[in-house]
Amino acid sequence: MNEQSGEKTEKPTAKRLEEAFNKGQIARSPEVQTVFVLGGALLALAFTGAEMWRVMADSLAAMLGHLHETAITINAMQGYAITGALVLGHCVWPVLAATITGGLLAGGIQTRFRTSPDALAVNWERLSPVEGFKRLFSLRSTVSTALGMAKLSVIIALCYGVIKKILQDPIFHSSVDVARIAAFMADSSFKLILQVGVALVVLAAADYAYKFWQTSQDLMMTKEELKEETKNTEGNPAVKARQRRRRQSITKRKMLAEVPKADVVVTNPTHIAIALRYDRKTMKAPKIIAKGIRLNANQIREIARQHQVPIVENKPLARLMFKYGRVGGEIPAQLYAAVAEVLAWVYRVNAYRYYREQSL
Repeated sequence: MNEQSGEKTEKPTAKRLEEAFNKGQIARSPEVQTVFVLGGALLALAFTGAEMWRVMADSLAAMLGHLHETAITINAMQGYAITGALVLGHCVWPVLAATITGGLLAGGIQTRFRTSPDALAVNWERLSPVEGFKRLFSLRSTVSTALGMAKLSVIIALCYGVIKKILQDPIFHSSVDVARIAAFMADSSFKLILQVGVALVVLAAADYAYKFWQTSQDLMMTKEELKEETKNTEGNPAVKARQRRRRQSITKRKMLAEVPKADVVVTNPTHIAIALRYDRKTMKAPKIIAKGIRLNANQIREIARQHQVPIVENKPLARLMFKYGRVGGEIPAQLYAAVAEVLAWVYRVNAYRYYREQSL
């Protein structure tokens, strides 16, 4: 029933998740971004706030203390503007750098510090007014707006008590000095920011959990989609079988082409054939350059006869090398002694043949 109705009941595959990530379809929460940016700004103010106020106070004292000596000319005003911009930049750059770092860190954590190449491509549908209106008045947009209003309500509710206490402070209906005003503003700002920060952290966690769940639901697959993707990923079994046979045929041709270079072929005697080669200058141990059973073994023996490669019958040795050895690899260490005896016999026979041919 689910399959016929197209209901998404299956978890997304690794391929679908990768494609969604490349398109930028991942769980991202703007609240997490806000928390990191605000946290970066607060850290910058905590470490550089005193220096920032000192520089601003010195600049104001220097300007106001010599106000009667200030020349009102175009060149002088330009110089004052440049000086003021430099002072402002000196005070602002730590906060600006911290907020940028916080924003980049929040984005990197949510994307696992990976980029989404397809999301950077130009998508003309995003510029379409029709598509824009559809997104604006969609159910998802309505839900997002409702959630935004709920978040704002939660923040106001959590901060209401702090704001009420601040407004009830005697400073609003009594005469106080400038130092008291500055201390009151700093203390009130700290309490308010702390309350807002706690609220934002809770909302960011809840919002990210919701976005993660929503993205997971969007990426769910129907049974038909899962079957189709599995088929596309694994390929047609008949095609895979043909490719496997083609690879085996190529490997077999390469293997048989090495048989004429063998020093000896060890047989079982008819079911198994192992071709060995050993070069003291380039090899640490003899290597298996070809092996086969039944028809392949017959072909190895036939090629060996055509190229006068010695054939030795040794059933236990042939079985062990076929079972534990691999083509292109060295023989197993436990067979060194047995193979050495075979090669020694081959070398003696070859030496005897060479001596007879020279004698004749």
